[in-house]
Amino acid sequence: MFTYILRRLIAAVMLLFVVSIATFAIFFLVPRLAGMSADDLASRYVGKAANAEVIHDTAVRLGFYDPILVQYGRFVQGIFVGVDRNYGPGIEHCPAPCFGYSYVSQNPVLPDLLNRLPITLSLALGAAVVWVIFGVATGVLSALRRGSFFDRLSMGIALAGVSLPIFFTGIVSLAIFRDQLGLVGDVADWVPISEDPLTWANNLMLPWVTLAFLYAAGYARLTRAGMLETMSEDYIRTARAKGLPERKVVVKHGLRATLTPVVTMFGLDLGLLLGGAVLTESTFSLPGIGKYAVDAISNNDLPQVMGVTIVAAAFIILANLIVDLLYAVVDPRVRLA
Repeated sequence: MFTYILRRLIAAVMLLFVVSIATFAIFFLVPRLAGMSADDLASRYVGKAANAEVIHDTAVRLGFYDPILVQYGRFVQGIFVGVDRNYGPGIEHCPAPCFGYSYVSQNPVLPDLLNRLPITLSLALGAAVVWVIFGVATGVLSALRRGSFFDRLSMGIALAGVSLPIFFTGIVSLAIFRDQLGLVGDVADWVPISEDPLTWANNLMLPWVTLAFLYAAGYARLTRAGMLETMSEDYIRTARAKGLPERKVVVKHGLRATLTPVVTMFGLDLGLLLGGAVLTESTFSLPGIGKYAVDAISNNDLPQVMGVTIVAAAFIILANLIVDLLYAVVDPRVRLA
């Protein structure tokens, strides 16, 4: 087991290294290959009224005329140990992990991301609890009652959940439950859980349910298909022939064997959401990482976009690492392998 965990940790570190290369290439190497000069890159760091001499001096200070490998080394150094950057009036130290300074606000990118991270965490983790519980439970019940009215109704709702985009269900739910019925508060008014847990949950209830409706539909269909296949296996009939209670047969022998693809899907979905639930946060005006990414793209703010990219990739890698470790818990055959 220790060797299994060590292999996965090494693979995660190597993948982070590859992500750093890809991110640097997209934001620094590809523009140069497309014909942009060092001065063109530096023009983003100065105002529109800056003359050619100021732009050139900025490019020299930022090291855009250095060899590409030197620039990449400086980029990695900023992520892991921090870096000193000369932006003009003086040399500033950007502590690790340094993703640079925003073109618009001139603030470090990392503190802005950390300030928005609790909002994205609250949205993603809360919705994940809802969609896993209802999605898996619905899939199990549908498989056990195959062909019944409940099976057809739940799978029809699941099909609607997968088909309807989040911005449509979000706007409709806001119009009904907030504007017409007044059952939830203003979603955009973010309140930390440490200040008022009830207000925090009330304001996030609608985004949780809306986001969970989209994901629970897929989990219900996946669980149902897996349970139908598993419950027809020979070892299930053997377990019933031994006189085991039906609940134990379903949960321990049937559901456990079905959870492997569910865990895989859950890790990918949660990792993506932790990197920013773009549509959900934009629909409900939640100032999380997803909304931050949309604003950064709209403003062409390269350091902010790069910071979100690296953070999202790190969350996805972390989620996949946790999924690899959970495989050994869900399926004992992984430990034996």
